[in-house]
Amino acid sequence: MNERKENQDNQTKEIEQIKELGSVQLEAKHNIYCLTIIGEIEGHNVLSEQSKTTKYEHIIPQLVAIEQDKNIEGLLIILNTVGGDVEAGLAIAELISGMSKPTVSFVLGGGHSIGVPLAVSAKRSFIAPTATMTIHPVRMNGLVIGVPRMMNHFARMQERITDFVINNSSIKKERFMSFMMNSEELVTDIGTVLTGEDAVKSGLIDDVGRLSTVLEALYDMIENK
Repeated sequence: MNERKENQDNQTKEIEQIKELGSVQLEAKHNIYCLTIIGEIEGHNVLSEQSKTTKYEHIIPQLVAIEQDKNIEGLLIILNTVGGDVEAGLAIAELISGMSKPTVSFVLGGGHSIGVPLAVSAKRSFIAPTATMTIHPVRMNGLVIGVPRMMNHFARMQERITDFVINNSSIKKERFMSFMMNSEELVTDIGTVLTGEDAVKSGLIDDVGRLSTVLEALYDMIENK
């Protein structure tokens, strides 16, 4: 009786975790943690209630807990994001890249803007055949003071993001910059949209895959470790 109640309590806890944080710990072939990063990355400013967001104050403690939990063998990050707060997204990407446990990212739908560093932050990255990644320069909404110091700030921020992507993927800097500064593809912006195969050919993402291949790759990493 007590065991049944404990199982029910665990199931209720998992359902609440999915509702509140979009994550779940799975015990199958190996004990892995599934973390979803969806919608817009929310940083220091709270977005409207109509926006689907991923809050960095939720993700960061989860990553720290995952790294320390001896029962969790690997991390699966599922991405479908339109970008968002650059500082918050890069902070999350830095934490993922610094984890000692096997990590695999899987881009579904889209990995746009700051979603690009998040996708390459894992030790191995996958993208669905129909998914896309949008590469464009750093942009800012609201008041921008048109002085050289502001331009230098943008340049330094862009350099941080570019260096992170280059250091965590196989794409060459010149190619990444050409994608980012492309003025012939997006109607009201500069940049490039890469589909699954194109993202892999460019060296940005490791492989095209589906859920079964992504999980198998994570299991292989766990077993080889």
